Amino acid sequence: MKKTVLITGASRGIGAASAKLFYENGYNVAVNYNNSEKEAHEICSQLEGSIAVRCDVSDEQQVINMVYEVTSRFGKIDVLVNNAGIDAFNLVTDISTEEWKRIFDVNVLGTFLTVKHIANQMINRKKGKIINVSSMWGICGAACESCYSASKGAIIAFTKSVAKELGPSGINVNCVSPGFIDTDMNSTVSEKDKKIFCEGTPLGRMGRAEEVAETILFLASEKSDFITGQIISPDGGAVI
Repeated sequence: MKKTVLITGASRGIGAASAKLFYENGYNVAVNYNNSEKEAHEICSQLEGSIAVRCDVSDEQQVINMVYEVTSRFGKIDVLVNNAGIDAFNLVTDISTEEWKRIFDVNVLGTFLTVKHIANQMINRKKGKIINVSSMWGICGAACESCYSASKGAIIAFTKSVAKELGPSGINVNCVSPGFIDTDMNSTVSEKDKKIFCEGTPLGRMGRAEEVAETILFLASEKSDFITGQIISPDGGAVI
């Protein structure tokens, strides 16, 4: 029986690359999106049998509905990839309380809610893989991205805690903390700043979404069955 993966924030970037890679490796794929409906359906049109599911992961009832829809279609969810996330570039003195709350609602609350409402079916089967997507900024912090960094750091701590909690039920919980990746989120970065960052990275370049997706697929596979609670950083050596 084919395994099923639910990927949040899968309409573009790392999420979209992951959806394609999981499909190529024989998975049923559920593509979650919130605002990017056109992009999500375009991806699903390339992945026969996949489904696009709209859900704001910060809304608990929408998460419940999403889990029900995916489970009804495919029977179960074997792998959860928490990729949905938003960013903001502001001085700590300038970021609004509303913006801070929204980033934490999507990045942290959203991760918690999907785990909360999928973990039980994994516990019942004594098997499952959960991969949370953080960022290298969750490890070392970034100037002018204090809220984003804090939210991604929270995901790392959450991953370690839940790994300890769900490990006895045979569930692996790990975290991927990408570095500077060539995605839409970084499209506004100037060429000058990209060059400066790459020069400070041991491997000397930006990463590709497909490279992060390969890391995520590995953590979802049987090859990682004895790995849990770990933070793996496809970042070109930016954080050592």
